Amino acid sequence: MRKLLRHRRLICALVLALVTVLLLGLPALAASGEAAPAAASAGGDLGAKALAAGIAVGLAAAGGAIGMGIATAKTTESISRQPEADGKIRTAMMLGLVFIETAIIYALLVVILIIFVL
Repeated sequence: MRKLLRHRRLICALVLALVTVLLLGLPALAASGEAAPAAASAGGDLGAKALAAGIAVGLAAAGGAIGMGIATAKTTESISRQPEADGKIRTAMMLGLVFIETAIIYALLVVILIIFVL
């Protein structure tokens, strides 16, 4: 029962984050009739780029935050079960968190490329 409630909360939070990102990106897509040709001649659709960038960073940050939270929770649980192995467990957790954060930074770099290069 608790697991189901936890998963339901997680799904609700993810849906809320996705809706928020989409709603924040919609004004970038709204352009008046006069501004649309100027934006197209300036190198592409700026609104679509903004929306893609917002979704990409939002999903990367949400996934990373969920992964980091789960890793931290499991590490704390493991240390409470075996306090004598806390150094090794903490080291493995920190290494895992670094890899998760690296994936988020890669997503940020891709978003910067989407905005400025494409």
